[in-house]
Amino acid sequence: MDYRSLITSPTLLIDEKVCRANIQKMAEKAELHQLELIPHWKTAQSKKIGEWAREYGIRKITTSSIRQAAYLSNTGWDLIHIAFPFNIREIPRLNELARNQAISVQIVNPFTIQKLAEQVSTPIGFMIEIDAGYGRTGVHMSDFGKIDEILKIGKTSKNLSFLGFYIHPGHTYYKPDKELIYHETRQALAMLKTKYESEYPNLVTRIGDTPGCSVATDFGDIDQMGPGNFVFYDLMQADLGSCKKSDIAVALAVPIVDIVPERKEILVHGGGVHLAKDHLIEKDGKKNFGEIVFLKKDGWEIPEHISFVKSISQEHGLIQASDELLNQVQVGDLLGILPIHSCMTADAMGVYLSLSGEWIDHAEEKKFKV
Repeated sequence: MDYRSLITSPTLLIDEKVCRANIQKMAEKAELHQLELIPHWKTAQSKKIGEWAREYGIRKITTSSIRQAAYLSNTGWDLIHIAFPFNIREIPRLNELARNQAISVQIVNPFTIQKLAEQVSTPIGFMIEIDAGYGRTGVHMSDFGKIDEILKIGKTSKNLSFLGFYIHPGHTYYKPDKELIYHETRQALAMLKTKYESEYPNLVTRIGDTPGCSVATDFGDIDQMGPGNFVFYDLMQADLGSCKKSDIAVALAVPIVDIVPERKEILVHGGGVHLAKDHLIEKDGKKNFGEIVFLKKDGWEIPEHISFVKSISQEHGLIQASDELLNQVQVGDLLGILPIHSCMTADAMGVYLSLSGEWIDHAEEKKFKV
């Protein structure tokens, strides 16, 4: 079956071969550096793609919400870690979930761990998130008073066990010197391990960003890596040097609804509710919401001349088209769009269509297949 015959409206395509190659490559890199790969599943959010990952020896994953963790629970994972500062309003749901699935959570303050110590009725692991320069969330790496207080409270509950320290060096997304950022991250985690491993000999340290994990060559004595976007990659990662455009495993298929040759514009059904609104800036200052690829029976082809989505609204996408593109399409044809941020596009779409014509699940299950 030609998957294109199933598409009538915006549809997120996945190339299983490319996706598997991305997973395998990161798994091999983790093994080379003696790291445990615990990918962040906020990008894929899929049970089926999780089956692919387990074929490469991956046994644990990370999610960004308890909802994702619940969706993925009891599907073969040894541990699911929720890598978002834990929301104490969800303690009852955490207790319920942890009865049948090994779960760990992320802690950034003493108040939260105190509430967990008082209310958790099932064994739960916890990691302390550390801020080593990103500035978004986490305990500052030098705030030993807060770290000690969290650990002290954790000891008061038989159901809480300290697993280690987690750093998401997210500034690798906007600062060019990723090796320097990783040097600082390694130093922070090494210092924390040295300080606390005599009391917690089994503690582990983890990093969790795709740009750094993709390009770094020195991980020191870090124990675990937890990138997420690498499963699909996207144009932002290509722009950062994490991957090539040919490594991008998803593309949004969109129908052409109008062509204006004199303005070199193509209007497609595919806007902010499908792509989200992440963008890159072209050299001439124009916004790029995604680049165009030609959909073929066995996948997609990246054209020699770049065409890109220059503006979007809720349902509309307006393409700045090359002559190459204009000469090959007509109203009613399908085009593919490589996303700027695949995590957001996948979350917006809520389901995948494989190149073999198989619908693949997503935690949001929006089902844009009509």
